[in-house]
This record gives sequence, C-alpha cells and structure tokens, in this order.
Amino acid sequence: MSPPPDDQGPDHIGRPASSGLIDGPIVRLEVPIAGRHETSGDPATERALLAAAIGSATEQIAALTELGDVETGAILEFQTVMLEDEALSEPAYSSIGRGSGAAAAWREALGGQIEDYQAADDEYFRARAADLIDLRDRVLRNLAGEGLSGHRPGAILIGDDLTPTRFLETDWSQGGGVALAHGNPSSHAAMLARSRGIPMVTGLGFGNLDGHERALLDGDSGHLILSPNANQLAGFSEKVRQADALRQQADAYLARPAVTPDGTPIAMMVNIADPDEVDGIDVNICDGVGLMRSEFLFHRCSHLPDEEQQYQAYRKVLQWAGDRPVTIRTVDAGGDKPIAGLTIEESNPFLGLRGIRLSLIHRDIFKAQLRALARAGMHGNLKIMLPMVSVPAELETAAQLLDECVAELTAQDTEAVRPPVGIMVEVPAVAIMPELFSAAAFLSIGSNDLTQYVMAASREGDAVAALHDPGQPAVLSLIKRVCQYGGKSGIHVSLCGEAGGDPAHIGALLEAGLRTLSVAPAAMARAKMAIADTDLEAGDG
Repeated sequence: MSPPPDDQGPDHIGRPASSGLIDGPIVRLEVPIAGRHETSGDPATERALLAAAIGSATEQIAALTELGDVETGAILEFQTVMLEDEALSEPAYSSIGRGSGAAAAWREALGGQIEDYQAADDEYFRARAADLIDLRDRVLRNLAGEGLSGHRPGAILIGDDLTPTRFLETDWSQGGGVALAHGNPSSHAAMLARSRGIPMVTGLGFGNLDGHERALLDGDSGHLILSPNANQLAGFSEKVRQADALRQQADAYLARPAVTPDGTPIAMMVNIADPDEVDGIDVNICDGVGLMRSEFLFHRCSHLPDEEQQYQAYRKVLQWAGDRPVTIRTVDAGGDKPIAGLTIEESNPFLGLRGIRLSLIHRDIFKAQLRALARAGMHGNLKIMLPMVSVPAELETAAQLLDECVAELTAQDTEAVRPPVGIMVEVPAVAIMPELFSAAAFLSIGSNDLTQYVMAASREGDAVAALHDPGQPAVLSLIKRVCQYGGKSGIHVSLCGEAGGDPAHIGALLEAGLRTLSVAPAAMARAKMAIADTDLEAGDG
C-alpha cells in the first residue's frame, strides 16, 4: 500500500511504557484467528482432538513460563489453572456430544465465559477476559494446526492490547516495539517490555491503520508517527544518535558508586526474580540484592517446592553476593499472582489473601520456606522480608515461626542462622503508622502496590492509568513519613518498586529521604546517572 496523501505522517501521543526508539514495519495484532478445522462428524474424534489441542496449549504455556519473569509466570499460571479447570472445557465437550465440531464448540463455550468476565463489576475479572481470549485463540490455532500469523522480526506490533504470551512468542532478537491503542504502562506486558529493552507506548488511541506500513515509535516521549516523511525520518535518526550517546554516558556510571553532586552516597541494590539472573550480573555494579522474589520456584515447579529446592536456590544468590546483603521476600502469592495449590479464587483478590496473610494460613508451606531461608543464611548476609504486612501481629507471628524453625534445625544438628526480619511497606496502614512496626529489622517500600492502594487505581486499569503514578503527592508524602520514622528510630528504609529505577522519579524519592534504592539490573546505569544529577543536602535517609 502507498502511504496516505498527507505529506506529514500522522503523529499520535500516548503514555510511555518502555523507553527506546524504533523505526520499523507495522504488524497488526488484530489479525483474525482463522481457527479452521474440518469437522469429522464423529463426536469421539472431535472430543479427542479438542483434548489434544488443550493439552498442547498447556505444554506451550508451560514452555513460555520458563522464558518469563515472575510477573509473567503469575499470569501464565492463571491460564494453566483455567485450562485444567473442567468447568471451562465441559460446556465445549457437551456441545460436541450434541453434534458440534471441536472448534465451534470451543469458540462458543469460551465466548460465553469471556462475555461474563468482560461484564464483571470487578476490574480484576474484567482484566482476566484477555487471558480467556488468549486461551480461546491458542486452542483454535492448535486445532487448525496454525501458528501465530503476521510475525516479522524487528517490527512494531500495533493494536488494541498485547497479551504476555504474544509478547513471549515474538522474536525480539532483531529489535522491535509495541504500540497500543489502550493498554497500561504498569501491565505485565509492559513489565516484560522494560525487562527486555523493547520500546512500548500505550493509550495511543489511533483509528484506522489502512495505508500505513511503517512507523516511528518513541518509547521515551510516547509518540507514534505513521508513514513518516523524509523530515520526520531525519529528525528521528538524530534522536536515535543522541539516545545512543546518552546510553553510553549512562553506562560509564554503571561500575561507579552512586553519589549525588553534594556527596550524598546512595546504596544501589538490584531486584531479581530468579537465581539464574545473577549469572549475567556483575556483582560489582551493585551494593547487594534489595529484593529477591521467591515466587519463581512456585511457578517453575509442577508442584509446590520443597525445602531443599528452595535452599539451593537461595544459597546460589547468597554465594554470588558474598558479603553484600541479600533481601529475600517470602512468597508473595495472591492478587494478580495465583499459584496452583496455594491461592484461592476470590471476588476481590487484591484485598484478600495475599502475601503474609496467605502464608500464615498455610503454615506448613511457610515453615518449609523459613527453614530453607534459615539454612541458606549460613552462606551470606541474608535478610528476610515479609510482603503485604498490615498489622503488627503478622510480623510477630512470622518471627515466632522463624524462631521455631531455627530451633528445630538446631535440634536436628542442621546448620542454620536466624536472619533479621523486615517488612514491605505497601499497605497504607503501615505507611501511615510505621511506629507500630518497631519490631521490624528494616522497612522496604513497595512503590507499585503502595501507589495502587493509596490512589485506588489498579496498575492494570487503562481508564485510571494516570492515577497509578508513584509521583502523586499523597504517595510521596507517605514515603517521606516512613523515611522520617526510619531516621528517628534507626530502622533502615529502602525502596524496591519500579519507581526506584525511573529517572523521572528518582529526584523526588531522594528528596523524600530515601538513601537506598533497589532496581532492575537493566535500570542500574540510568538510575546512577540520575542520582549523579540530583543535588541534595547531605543527611540521613
């Protein structure tokens, strides 16, 4: 197709979700799923074909889980649980018994459930409709023997929204980008894009794409230019050159200690989601691990991990860090992170059994984790962090269980230590009255969830995306309050949410009193450079 007659390529502005610049061909995400499947006319054969297609879908999702981080694993876990739920597939099998073909039966059965989820009052369930659509199309493709259509390496995927599985199944080795009419910078797809350095912009609201084959995507400013003209291409090329120079400048800060121009040192830690990540990280770029998520084991295994599996994983990271501190968070399941065999389906999971609440109900599972942590603590500088703490009793009970585990291990002549126990500050009740949690060895602010709960705005909600901003005055006020309490009480305060790696927020976070940030490894260089450009009066954080 030839470009539109207008000499100036249309410029759409959305919300930056992942930084970077890309000039590439367009691939539309809304390519219809043909799902062609010739009906045999034999119900038994159709049932077997559908069962095989569902089984293949389960295997495909399991393979994708191995490629993703813990956040992606949580979403894919939800899809696996749904596929294994007979309530999802039974209506399709019943339709086959009445004479329908496998593809028609599956499309009809999923269609009804998708409509129910889309019509739900709760935003969490509305968001899960996208997962059901993903499952519907995956099984239809398997029935038809089709793969993903419209894939081109180095292309800009453009459409309404993007599922995590589509992201993971795309070959990003030659670059590419994502431009979405809707979507959210805090979505799981956006987190994946940031972790892989793929430019992404959401909320573009573009209309008809007919006549457009090429685009320029600016993940820094949020611009999408369709069918760019010569002047736009030249300007974009110059911006790419400047961005490359800035990247090289930031890389020069990577191996240096983080310090502000007035001489205030900032401890820079890394967030990791899987022990294997440390194989590609130079320990000298950081001051330790500020957040190691433990959910990876619960998603990676086909069953809940035992004590020994956890011990080996934690030990690897502690040995990598040497004398540097490593903060490992106990399993943070629930909310948008379901785990088969552990979490339960709730009408409002973000306000239900999440984090420490769930662990204290499943004490046998929790104690296995605490035992593994106490053993692993022999190999480094370990700190244990509890997620979703809301009241002091949760911290007290968890500490008592840890003491019991250490006593049991000692009685069994197993080497173990009693690591210090701190808490996440992500529930507003903790940030408002941190003095109630004086028993905590440290406080780590989770900016993602704290922002979500303070602003009553889901990180997945497109309509309220602008409200899910850690730079909101109310959020910064609570962060400052926690830092002030930490300074007075001598309790160390850090931040481990995504805001800590965002140069746009780093200045405000340091001004609020933070002196320790934990960021994704890929964000370390730019974060250190932003710190070097933030002048502060020296003081305790």
